[in-house]
Order: sequence, then structure tokens, then C-alpha cells
Amino acid sequence: MPNLYKYILRPILFTLQAETAQKLAENTLQVEPLWKSLEPYLKLEDSALRTKWCGFQLKNPIGLAAGFDKECRLLPSLSHWGFGYLVAGTVTAEAKPRNPRPRMFRNPSNKSLVNALGFPGQGLIEARRELEEARKKIMNTPIVVSVSGTDISDVVNCYQAVEPLADAIEVNISSPNTKGLRIFHKSNSLSKLLYAINQIRNKPLIIKLPPYTSENLNESDGILSLIRTCRDNGVDGLTISNTQPVKDDRLSVKEGGLSGRPIYAKMLNLVRDARKEVGPEMAINACGGIFTGYHALQAMEAGATTVQIYTGIVFRGPRIVKHIKEEMLNQDT
Repeated sequence: MPNLYKYILRPILFTLQAETAQKLAENTLQVEPLWKSLEPYLKLEDSALRTKWCGFQLKNPIGLAAGFDKECRLLPSLSHWGFGYLVAGTVTAEAKPRNPRPRMFRNPSNKSLVNALGFPGQGLIEARRELEEARKKIMNTPIVVSVSGTDISDVVNCYQAVEPLADAIEVNISSPNTKGLRIFHKSNSLSKLLYAINQIRNKPLIIKLPPYTSENLNESDGILSLIRTCRDNGVDGLTISNTQPVKDDRLSVKEGGLSGRPIYAKMLNLVRDARKEVGPEMAINACGGIFTGYHALQAMEAGATTVQIYTGIVFRGPRIVKHIKEEMLNQDT
């Protein structure tokens, strides 16, 4: 079992196109009894991993990143993997199609993915139905729902609709495949959005930020300004950060988001800078290139409260959560 994915399943999956393999994984993850039966092989809990986060006592600091379960259909199965919390979505008010194929590629040489999926989904009504079903089955793992939109009213409507079914909400202002979101990369626009959300919210609020993409000081100042805006408007947590915008001629739309190991160093730098801005209390979720327990501990040393994973699942398989926990505990000894 320990090497089944690395030596047998991954080589088979990597013969398929990335999106085909992803779809196959999603179909398998809809068979919840299978994953429930595998839970003893996937889970590992230790009191040393418990983490205070956004008012919750997590069993461990490893979260599923938004985008893996875009349509909120896989949460019951994923709850058997041993995550500390799960992020579902991103949910938008209206149903959105995927971009034309091809829209996802693996880069095995540097353990990365590039995708131009956007925010595909069935819209708010279907997302609520899936979340209601998940809530009946998941008792001990907090569910965070990622929402987004290109104007304040859309985001607020999504927030209001899914908040009763979530333990926290993560508002995504940073998808590189959704140009309209860049309106919220301006502090005054983000401040207006946060003010509107604060009028109606009852649960913890997390903002998913754009990444550092260069050494440009003006860019850094702009992102740090967004962080200060979040701090000053009572945001409970930051997710740092989204995929890095890239040009790629393999994609039908010629540009998308890069995830995985190549963005890890810039993510760490932004986590350090954000922690200096927000102080010790606000939660920071490190997202980008986390594959191992060493990466997780390094992110926490930089100032992260938790880590979120997605691309690492593609390269390490369903036991990645258990492996990261084992590696974290071994590093601590």
C-alpha cells in the first residue's frame, strides 16, 4: 500500500492527459463507501498536530485547497483522507462553463501543473444541494466554501447563500483565469467588498490573495496593501496564495495558472511579509508547492497557521495527508 500510488497508479494515470486523469479521480471519489473502507490506511492523528484556527480546534493543520472539488461533490469521500479542513468550490452565482480544451497540463520535471479551467461549476443552486448532502455525512471536519464573483453583489449573494452550510467562507479575489476579479486587487474596491460582507456575515471570513509573481517592489506594495485592507476590515484569515499567472501556448486560451513546486519560494516570502503586516492573531493558510512535511513546517516557521494542498495530491496520491503528518512528526523529534 505505501508505494502503490507512486509505482503503479501514478505511472498509469500519467499516461493519460491531465484532465482525463483528473476526471477519473473525481469519478472514483464519488464512491464514498470505497474511501470509508480505506480510511484506516489514510488517517493518522496525533495531539501534537492540533491547531487553533479561525475559532476552531483542528485535528491537524492540513487543508484541501479550493479548486480540487470545484463542484462540492467529493467532500464526503475526501473527509476520509484525514484533512484538518476541506475547502470546496469555488462557487459562483451562475453556472459557468470550462474554457475550451486543452486547459490543463502536468510538468513532471518540476512537479507543477498549469491550468486554464477558470471557475467551472453548476452555479449556486446546485452547489447548495451538494453542500446540504455533504453536511449530512461530515461531522468532524470543518468545511470552508470558496466563493467568488466579478462584482460586489455577486460575491455577497454567494456568501449569504452558502454561509449556513459552511464553517467558514473563503472569498477568492485572485483567479488568474478570471480577469474581472482584478477589480478587487485595488484596496478601495476590496474595502468596499469587505464592508458589504461584514454587514451580513456570521462565520469566519478568509480572503484568497494573488501571489507575488516577480521581484517588482510596486507589485509587492500592492499586495501588502490588500493585506492591510483585510487586517483593517476584520478578516479572520488569509490564504496565500493563488496560482501564478503564466503564458502557455499549449492552452487553448494561451494563459493560465501555474501551481506546484515552482511557486513555493515566492509563496513563503509572501507568508513572511503578510505575518509582519497582520501580527500574530490572524490565520494564514500557506498554499502553493506544499508537498511534504518539511514544506509544511517551513511554511509554519515563515508564519503560516495551516497549509493547503492540491498539486501535491497529483504527484503523491491519496496518502499525501498521512505522509505529510508523518514527516512533520518525524521532523519534530
